[in-house]
Amino acid sequence: MPYSIQHIATVLQVTSIIHTDAVIEHLLIDSRRIVFPQSSLFFALHGPRRDGHQFIKDVYDRGVKNFVVEKNFDYNPFPNANFLLVDDVQEALQKLAAHHRATFNLPVIGITGSNGKTIVKEWLNQLLQEDHRIVRSPRSYNSQVGVPLSVWQINNQHTLGIFEAGISTTGEMEKLEKIIQPTIGILTNIGEAHREGFANDNEKAKEKSRLFTHCQQVVYCPDYIPVAVQLNVKLFSWSRKDNNASLFISKEEKEHNATKVHFTYKSQPYQLTIPFVDAASVDNCLTCCSVMLLLNYQVETIQQRILQLQPVEMRLQLKKGNNNCTLINDSYSNDLSSLGIALDYLKQQAGGKSTTVILSDILQSGIPDDLLYQQVAAELVQRNIKRMVGIGESISRHAALFANISNTSFYLGTEQFITSNTTHLFKDEFVLLKGARVFAFERISNWLEQKVHQTILEINLSAIAHNLKEYQKKLLPQTKLMAMVKAFSYGSGSAEVARVLQFHKVDYLAVAYTDEGVELRQAGISLPIMVMNADEAGFDALVEYNLEPEIYSWNMYRSFHHYLSQQGITAFPVHLKVNTGMNRLGFEFTEGNTVGAALQADNTMVVQSVFSHLAASEAPEFDAFTKEQAERYRQFCNDLTQHITYPFIKHIANSAGIFRHVDLQFDMVRLGIGLYGVDSTGEHDLLLQTVATLRTTIAQIRKVPATETVGYSRKGKLERDSVIATIRIGYADGLSRRMGNNIGRVWIKGQLAPIIGSVAMDMCMIDITGLAGIEEGDTVEIFGKHIPIQQVADNCGTIAYEIMTGISQRVKRVYVEE
Repeated sequence: MPYSIQHIATVLQVTSIIHTDAVIEHLLIDSRRIVFPQSSLFFALHGPRRDGHQFIKDVYDRGVKNFVVEKNFDYNPFPNANFLLVDDVQEALQKLAAHHRATFNLPVIGITGSNGKTIVKEWLNQLLQEDHRIVRSPRSYNSQVGVPLSVWQINNQHTLGIFEAGISTTGEMEKLEKIIQPTIGILTNIGEAHREGFANDNEKAKEKSRLFTHCQQVVYCPDYIPVAVQLNVKLFSWSRKDNNASLFISKEEKEHNATKVHFTYKSQPYQLTIPFVDAASVDNCLTCCSVMLLLNYQVETIQQRILQLQPVEMRLQLKKGNNNCTLINDSYSNDLSSLGIALDYLKQQAGGKSTTVILSDILQSGIPDDLLYQQVAAELVQRNIKRMVGIGESISRHAALFANISNTSFYLGTEQFITSNTTHLFKDEFVLLKGARVFAFERISNWLEQKVHQTILEINLSAIAHNLKEYQKKLLPQTKLMAMVKAFSYGSGSAEVARVLQFHKVDYLAVAYTDEGVELRQAGISLPIMVMNADEAGFDALVEYNLEPEIYSWNMYRSFHHYLSQQGITAFPVHLKVNTGMNRLGFEFTEGNTVGAALQADNTMVVQSVFSHLAASEAPEFDAFTKEQAERYRQFCNDLTQHITYPFIKHIANSAGIFRHVDLQFDMVRLGIGLYGVDSTGEHDLLLQTVATLRTTIAQIRKVPATETVGYSRKGKLERDSVIATIRIGYADGLSRRMGNNIGRVWIKGQLAPIIGSVAMDMCMIDITGLAGIEEGDTVEIFGKHIPIQQVADNCGTIAYEIMTGISQRVKRVYVEE
């Protein structure tokens, strides 16, 4: 529902500096999520580490012209922008969302409690979506900021709202109640989460119950509420203990992958089969069943729909580690409840294998430390954990409590743990990493996955910055730049390269697969990221990490639309790929009208950009075909705009196209291999610097008589008595076997030496006969400043792309800046 900027200023009752009319449809708090700059209102929020006011220039430069800022902010450097000056930006966001909610008269379910909020919300959506157009909190948007953004989604099409509300201390729920304004309330339970923010459970229960101040009815289970909740509303209770409850559970029978529940409702006996056996899922299902009974659904209908419930995924990550280890990384939260869940998952995955738990201090539990760690020790012993590593001052002080575990060790911090151990201590076991975020357990995860090899690929970050500037000189002033960091940044190391590109203010990054984008986000990269080959397995990660997928086919479109619909997400940014002649991926260039109509009707995605690939932009003999591709691309874009009225970014030019086809720069260009020092045109019009240097060392030198041969199949035939050096690189490292048998050369101490015989998996041999001063341990260059990577590619009969991306991940990357 659009609001004029003047209307919003009136709603907030604030001083405004308005230079131009604007219609606001989108609220923005994250500079990485700019989709509709013209119709977005940016709230400059203060976070624990960052101040949103610091990003206003960047947001302004990217087209946003409407801001809510603190009164003391200097807005003069931003002409033609509108500013609403407030005392508290977060309060302004909440006030605007509350006003928006009040304009709609629809039933709203408000959910709070210590655990289970998100699962109950998602399951209610699954159960009720046949009968309602539901708007709900995306994922776990239940905070002081998340709730306003959730409620802002409400529009005239919705017939039911379902929103979560999470609090950490007193005084917070009253604000959320004014925003959500629920008509039906759900209190899942009162547990340990955020206990430190309250004097006791009674205070916590009282604060949470403020969400229900104006509710008509509230669903809760008194078995899980340790104190009486005083509410002046009608209560619907379910219980295993109180036979006076609205829904009384008299019996539960565990069956294969299901639980049969016997209950009484309105004095009538019923049975309900729940397709889960774990206690938390059964409880959440009973809460959902209670809501449906409250909404006058028949038990038969409830049964049919509950059998179709799909589990909500946990946040545990399973990874392969060194020495045949498996890592389970669960650093999302660290409290007793989630520890129990993680331990159960560990045992489930490990089967009969040995188990190790690496555990940090449990922070802000609200329980005295001695009692807390007694319980932790009991949980570990109960599950027969073989080894336990404690990290943190508090857990270390209570080391004696873990005496019943056969193998324990304690460290004051993550750094001390890593520097005091080697990865060889972990072998043939399942390792659970369970740590509060401040302990940065991702360092331990990376360490246990670490690959060590004497062969190195040196990446010159200064050369990348130089090459970027060389290409930027060729751009039109208004042209944006997307940097390709796919395939581990062409083998160079994604996160490290991306940090340089972010510092030098490129506009976009592109990766091949979702996990590459996740790695960049985890490394602190905040630039917009396009994922070129997303798949269904990565949809959750796309949303969680603010990654923007390429949509290249109807199957891909339908799958992602279905996922977004299930998640209650609208206007998610995507990039449309058009096939104009590469004939690899993409919608056909004649399908612009069809794609546009689908986007307009479904309203789950918003087009951030439309692009295509030039098949031969580097080749003058194909310039006519390049122009034909451009015309096909323009046709698709023109057809699309018949259905999509908002602007989107257009890009088709790659590294070669940037300066060979200036007229095709459009709104943005994509810089790939050129960034890494490779001139794909071969015209040498740019002063590019070498980025990657592949080096290894000599393992052994020996004298070999002319009557002998070198290497497998005796292919290395000698014509004279020779001096042969074995170097530590083979085809498993990315050195092509085509480089063997005197085809390839290496550079050593200013001299070239041929590769003799066949390239083996882990090593190869070079002929150093007659070369002066060569010793074991000397450094050997495979490609770099002295042997251009293009020369290696020519020797192998391939292209530089294949050589760069073929360097194995076991080859250690070393980064230098000049």
